[in-house]
Amino acid sequence: MQIEKPPSLAEPPRRARPGPELPGCRPIPVRREEIATCESRFEFWDAETETAWVIRDPTGFAHEGPSQRLAGLAQLIAAVRGAPIECCGAMDLVLRNERGERWRIMQADQSVYLHPGRSRRPHAAGMEIGVHDHPDVVLEVDNTTDVRRGKLGLYEEWGFPEVWVEVPERYTPGRPAGRVPGLVIHLLEGGRYRTAPESRAFTGWTAEEIHTAMSEPELSAATSDALTRVGRALGARGGTRPDHMPWLGAQRREARAETMTAVADRILASRGMSRLALPLDAAELAGATNDEIVDALLQCRDEPDLRARLLALRRRPAYRPDPRV
Repeated sequence: MQIEKPPSLAEPPRRARPGPELPGCRPIPVRREEIATCESRFEFWDAETETAWVIRDPTGFAHEGPSQRLAGLAQLIAAVRGAPIECCGAMDLVLRNERGERWRIMQADQSVYLHPGRSRRPHAAGMEIGVHDHPDVVLEVDNTTDVRRGKLGLYEEWGFPEVWVEVPERYTPGRPAGRVPGLVIHLLEGGRYRTAPESRAFTGWTAEEIHTAMSEPELSAATSDALTRVGRALGARGGTRPDHMPWLGAQRREARAETMTAVADRILASRGMSRLALPLDAAELAGATNDEIVDALLQCRDEPDLRARLLALRRRPAYRPDPRV
């Protein structure tokens, strides 16, 4: 399937549809000169009316929980993938007019960049249409709101490639009647959204799995398996592995050293030799494969000879430190 690239650097439209419907929100006045320093959370701001729409009901865990959980889940996927993922939270998504003035602003509940190192990412003032790359995914949590009646049309018009709309499991009295808990994925194709059973950005992660992952009180085995599957798929697509993440790579190399120390003690004991006086460390093993380490254990005369053989493997001309080993 041909994946459509969103028009990240397209000229912003000069005129847009009238202000969107924003059920579950109330309007408050915010003047043009105030919007740049406004610290309040809002769903939408319009320069022509100098009005911001904020969620009517108090914002609680039912609304904030899924977006915070998504940020944590994304980091677990990033670890398995072996490359960073950046979550930018409820940043401003800004459309400017032909004079370069802020014209309309939306705030999503979470914005996710899968390739932060090579994306034209937003600065302190937020993400600007026509200047920065769109997030790969934006999340809207519909606890007491309904983005389908307003904001979703603007996301489509502004070229956002993938929008997730989550109705949380936790019910609050302000939720509109008929809203059933679950997650719907909207993918941009041909300038229009279509609903899809799984994410395009997070390869193979299904809407049902995402909703479950953002709803369960603790990470389940099924969710863990799904995160691992998605992370590996993204890693295969980008040529990365978990050891490419510096912190995780160091932990894995330390774990390898612990395992090989145990193997060494068993092999040395089977040969009638003393156990290691000091454990093997990650640096000693960095230049050798597991098979080469076992060969050294089978051939060494004593512990000093073993460590000399491992040092020789590190000093081979062809050796290049590789965190994936």
